[in-house]
Amino acid sequence: MKAKWAWVFLAASVFGVACQSASAQVAGTQTLGVTVEESALIVQGWSVKKSLLGKSIFNDSGEKVGVLHDIIIAPDNAASFAIVAAHQFLGVSQHDVAIPLSQLDYVDGKLVWAGATRDVVKSIPAFQYTKVRTVPVARQDYGKH
Repeated sequence: MKAKWAWVFLAASVFGVACQSASAQVAGTQTLGVTVEESALIVQGWSVKKSLLGKSIFNDSGEKVGVLHDIIIAPDNAASFAIVAAHQFLGVSQHDVAIPLSQLDYVDGKLVWAGATRDVVKSIPAFQYTKVRTVPVARQDYGKH
């Protein structure tokens, strides 16, 4: 299932790149919004906000080890890292950690982080948002990777 989860995010990244070059342009015109083909893909897709953010994360033993608070998008438009609240009190996070999305899986309607325990998650260095851009940067301003 981990491979399936990784493929979902890889497909989303490739889709973003493919959509930029999918339609032919005519001098003086540019298509805004989505094409009919893209619209069909959107209807078949799913919402990260509605289906993942704020959801509990469990280990493979069924114990709750955190809550998914955020997903970090890398400059290449790939969904790369999950921000997990390792400890929270009354909904306020006390210790956020960053992990590769490839470590999470979706099994039987639950987010699963195989091998994780509360103690291990709390021992991961805290993630600080001050080091992450809060405003996106234009694609043209990023160097080649």
